[in-house]
Amino acid sequence: MNRKWRETTLGEVADFFSGGTPSKNNAKYWNGTIPWISAKDMKRFVIEDTEDHLTEDGVRNGTKLVPEQTVFLLTRGMTLLNDVPISIARRPMTFNQDVKALRPKEGMKAEFLPYLLLGHKNRLLNLVDLAGHGTGRLNTSELKSLDILVPPEPEQLAITNILGALDDKIELNRRMNGTLEATARTVFKSWFVDFDPVRAKAEGRQPFGMDAATAALFPDSFDDSPLGKVPKGWRVGRVSEFTELSRDTLNPLEFPREAFDHYSIPAFDDGRWPKEETGAEIRSNKYLVPKNAVLLSKLNPRIRRVWLPTVHDDRRSIASTEFLVALPKKDTSREYMYALFTSQLFLEVFTTLVTGTSGSHQRVRPQFLLAMEVVIPPGACRARFARIATPLFDSVSRNLAEARTLAAIRDALLPKLISGEIRVKNTTDVVETM
Repeated sequence: MNRKWRETTLGEVADFFSGGTPSKNNAKYWNGTIPWISAKDMKRFVIEDTEDHLTEDGVRNGTKLVPEQTVFLLTRGMTLLNDVPISIARRPMTFNQDVKALRPKEGMKAEFLPYLLLGHKNRLLNLVDLAGHGTGRLNTSELKSLDILVPPEPEQLAITNILGALDDKIELNRRMNGTLEATARTVFKSWFVDFDPVRAKAEGRQPFGMDAATAALFPDSFDDSPLGKVPKGWRVGRVSEFTELSRDTLNPLEFPREAFDHYSIPAFDDGRWPKEETGAEIRSNKYLVPKNAVLLSKLNPRIRRVWLPTVHDDRRSIASTEFLVALPKKDTSREYMYALFTSQLFLEVFTTLVTGTSGSHQRVRPQFLLAMEVVIPPGACRARFARIATPLFDSVSRNLAEARTLAAIRDALLPKLISGEIRVKNTTDVVETM
């Protein structure tokens, strides 16, 4: 170890703060503008907003407001049995009692603190114990006594610049993908849900942003149908007319050394790409995922889980059997299916098809999906949508591949930089191996 690095503990370099939950029976505390973090918000490293928000009254009555660049560490919850979520706030936020907020003390740069924790994630995971009912817990006193090495502040910033540049590019790719997907879904909704081109032609207008050849594919009037008004010549049919379900399975234990891209419910919920695992690490049968598949979760469909997988030639992809592996039939693209399955109108109907008890045990039977009634546009309209959407989703796949590579580089560098095995001399002369 370089002598300039100091041996200390986490409690010596960071202050710990506890949060809380204002009474949910008091409407004055909720639905304000101040973000309130709970475990479900900690699926990303950088948090810009949260699902729930408090009013100023809510902040004063049950929690704590901390400034931007505060680091959040989940210290209680089922998630801790497999992972230790660590996030950083991009704006002032509040948080609940299952989360600890960490602020740097003198000698610790705020930008470096989250990477310090990430670099010790495996050690943090080893500190997790059980608090009852299978809930994981991180004891605050053990966290504060965790021994660490801390470099001088200039080197902290240099390390942060390297890792932060990688994370910034990963985040940029995520945002770009959000824009690309939103563009495809907007076109789908305009054409196949709101029927904007048909309405424009019925009013004697040229459909906005549409060339003449594409506009000619749409009629200029409506017919009645069991689902309400639909464009003239279009019809109501079943999902099975353009979708089939693949049920080909594989037991990964029969291929213990083979690497698979594993599309699982936890991976989707964490906002990640599929986890790469060997057959020996996967304990149950899985569906095989073909290249043209769309994955639609049948589990608790009120949580929208639709995945457009990227299948690589050098390894097989598999999916949890909680997903339906949907394949397009003739005259239909998987991009059309994906846009349909992620549309609000489809999901409103899909969620009514559940069977089973309430909560997380509710599922949709495969035959119920195939029997769903939907408006079916002509094949030429679906093909024209694919011409627009396919390049967008191809870009999404490329961005995901790049982000996955960057994350692998970051994850390989992180423990070496945090331990001092690889030294950063300054922000321009990147690294020096000890």
